[in-house]
Amino acid sequence: MNKKLYPDSGVELTPFIAKNYDKLMNIGSFGKYNNFIGRAIHDIDIKPADSILDLGCGTGRNTALMLKYLGGDGKIMGVDLSQIMQKQFETRFINEKRVVFQQQRIDIPFTLDEKFDSIFISFVIHGFPHDVRTVILENAINHLKPGGSLAILDFAEFDMNEMPALHRFIFKKIECKYAFDYIEKNWKQILETKNLEVVSEHFYFLNYVRLLTAKRVK
Repeated sequence: MNKKLYPDSGVELTPFIAKNYDKLMNIGSFGKYNNFIGRAIHDIDIKPADSILDLGCGTGRNTALMLKYLGGDGKIMGVDLSQIMQKQFETRFINEKRVVFQQQRIDIPFTLDEKFDSIFISFVIHGFPHDVRTVILENAINHLKPGGSLAILDFAEFDMNEMPALHRFIFKKIECKYAFDYIEKNWKQILETKNLEVVSEHFYFLNYVRLLTAKRVK
């Protein structure tokens, strides 16, 4: 792997981690990952005909769960930079016409050929410096239809010093330094400054994880 663009990032993965990402997430979540991701995707309230952009889609595990809620007219585009992830994604959906993959960096401005009813970003934004998070948000907003929804599943806001000692140890051991800054931000307020109206929030994993859903106002 080339030198990291963001030295303290945990979302720029080594080839080994990218190849074994789903297995490692199962281990790191004590086998609970698929369950709570499934609950979160249910809480997005996907409609059968929705067009969905899965931004930072990885292996397509979340895309597969979202696909269960779509009808024949629905579709999902997965976007990720990793060629290793791309291979796993495309293998998973080799016979599925409603799903396509686009290799693309999400931390720089980009333009796709369409806009979407819904955009899902799962455990991506926390792994970047804050100015880069702004770019990612603007990329998402620029690809939302008016009235479309942006769903961000990531860490909630909390004081790391108030966590139980074991939880704090695990968080500091596993997560990158950018995550320590992420949990201190008021993400409802940040989204509202971007012409988004926060319409719901759901919490998971002892309230350390949150799904924020916001609609594009303009």
